[in-house]
Amino acid sequence: MTSFRFIHAADLHLGSPLSGLMLKDRQMAERFAAAGRDAFSALVDYALAAQVDFLVIAGDVYDGAWKDNHIGLFFNREIARLSRAGIPVYFLRGNHDAESIVARTIAMPEGVHEFSTRRPQTFVIEHLKVALHGQGFAERVAADNLALAYPAAVPGHFNIGVLHTSLSGRPPHAVYAPCSVVDLASRGYDYWALGHVHAFEEVSADPLTIYPGNLQGRNIRETGAKGAVLVSVEDGRPRYERVMLDCARFETVEVMLAEDLTEGAIPGAIEAALSPFAEAADERPHALRVTLSGRHALAERIKAERSQWRDHVQAACHRIHADLWLEKLVIALEAAGTERAKAAGELVVDIDALVASIAAGEDAGISELVSEISRRLPGGVAAGEQALGASESELLAEARDILRARLAGEG
Repeated sequence: MTSFRFIHAADLHLGSPLSGLMLKDRQMAERFAAAGRDAFSALVDYALAAQVDFLVIAGDVYDGAWKDNHIGLFFNREIARLSRAGIPVYFLRGNHDAESIVARTIAMPEGVHEFSTRRPQTFVIEHLKVALHGQGFAERVAADNLALAYPAAVPGHFNIGVLHTSLSGRPPHAVYAPCSVVDLASRGYDYWALGHVHAFEEVSADPLTIYPGNLQGRNIRETGAKGAVLVSVEDGRPRYERVMLDCARFETVEVMLAEDLTEGAIPGAIEAALSPFAEAADERPHALRVTLSGRHALAERIKAERSQWRDHVQAACHRIHADLWLEKLVIALEAAGTERAKAAGELVVDIDALVASIAAGEDAGISELVSEISRRLPGGVAAGEQALGASESELLAEARDILRARLAGEG
């Protein structure tokens, strides 16, 4: 067999809206929003520079139905750069861009091959002695085991199976095209290029079976390095290396505050926890979800002054690196010491019970109130997964903390 190299990518989700990121800096917000497209351009740049023999995309090129042709034209423009360089592309549809969902089409450049959604299809690259087998999704819900219908390996060729699947289950990902590693191995292929799961995983070494993960993290649930894999084949034996192509990154950080830490020393403790991200931020901007935890005497006041502390943490991010940004501040502090004793005859309000009753729906109206506040905010301020940047339970918890702090201050 000849020696060759190819890139295996998946889950581009072009056109995906950035969710859950509330940045006050408009330019940085736009930079994060463009990261998905920029990551795909970086993938094409890498393929051209490495002079790979072909590119495989294992589903979900698009995030969903097109509102117009803009995202299709972008994909066409970028993929045409590979076509002009003589690098063929093989891709299939996944659950997000199934044939029933993305109905619009734009004629693809020469050398771009889409696997059929009706039955498994095989493409052969004769001069490399490579056979690629795959089937895309006709409908978003693919409940059948597609792998079992894939054809037998082509003798004398390096056989690649391309499949968008959850295998036997990869929570929290929905189950699509379920199958087992044994099912894949039964086809006799040399490499399985999988898609659908957004975290990198080497599923099996024999045959080599890889989830490359998605190309670009889109929210705080998709943390860490993202990209594709470069597969090199010599004498029929594949080996791979990860290629990081994401243009913005999400990470989580926990800052444990010591109980005896003074208020003035808290920013320094936060900076110390953020400092490991300084070098990584030289390459790409980072959005950090910072959680303050531990037992501290100022817990209630910090919770009540959440907005001010959010700015303190963002300032700490920027003291470390200009491209470290706060995605969200989570205050999980517990109060230290004993509660103030209640004077005889003092009116006692059980704040916890009051908030619990609201959360349980005993006092209706929280959803309606949040919706009304969101409608009154200037356009775009409350955009995202959650209208006010937090869930109803989080908003109730913040209200509880403010009440506690104010009552404590009156004691």
